[in-house]
Amino acid sequence: MVQRQDNFSELEAVLQYRFADRAILKRALTHTSAVSPGRRVRDSYQRLEFLGDRVLGLVAADLLFKRLGDAKEGELARALNSVVRKETCAAVAADLGLGPHILMDKSEARNGGREKPSVLADVCEAVIGAIYMDGGHEKSYDFVERTFGSYIIAADRPQVDAKTILQEWAQGNGHDTPQYTEVNRTGPAHNPVFSIAVRIEGFEEITALGPSKKAAEQGAAELFLKREGILGHER
Repeated sequence: MVQRQDNFSELEAVLQYRFADRAILKRALTHTSAVSPGRRVRDSYQRLEFLGDRVLGLVAADLLFKRLGDAKEGELARALNSVVRKETCAAVAADLGLGPHILMDKSEARNGGREKPSVLADVCEAVIGAIYMDGGHEKSYDFVERTFGSYIIAADRPQVDAKTILQEWAQGNGHDTPQYTEVNRTGPAHNPVFSIAVRIEGFEEITALGPSKKAAEQGAAELFLKREGILGHER
């Protein structure tokens, strides 16, 4: 098992939150592979992920409700979904550099476990849950507003065909055509989750999750466009 000596002070500086009980932060960073089967419920991030998902949803809904004063219920729901979806959580985790801090066994780590979008998304939610547990609603609210703020701002913009925009941008700037590759597929047959990577020669690939290949491809294209500033995504 990997028992990594983590620099919590360094991570807390990135999170802009100091834990009174660092054991909660450690649990939020602990993958199930790093603990024995009998202790996974207690010592891994699973329960904190559940809590953090609900905290994120409440805070994001409140921020969108205040920001989009003229939006209808359906419009608010679509905006909320774009903020709290797994792709966004994984992107925030990557922005914060959470990957290297995740505790997991050597086999999982060798297989790229710390870079998997599904793992990064889970840890992001677990960290939100940990901050809520340690510091309460106000601290977790501040954290979500700070780290998801640019996605909340972007949520009220018209939906775009990200794949088309990315292809037109690539062609217009002399780059190769974007290539989409299925990285992974998880979940049951009736409710799959696809992980799709988009690659353009000369750029770092980026991966997104989705309930279908088409949705995951759109998500990957959108994340690429935002990362490169092509959509004017505020970071």
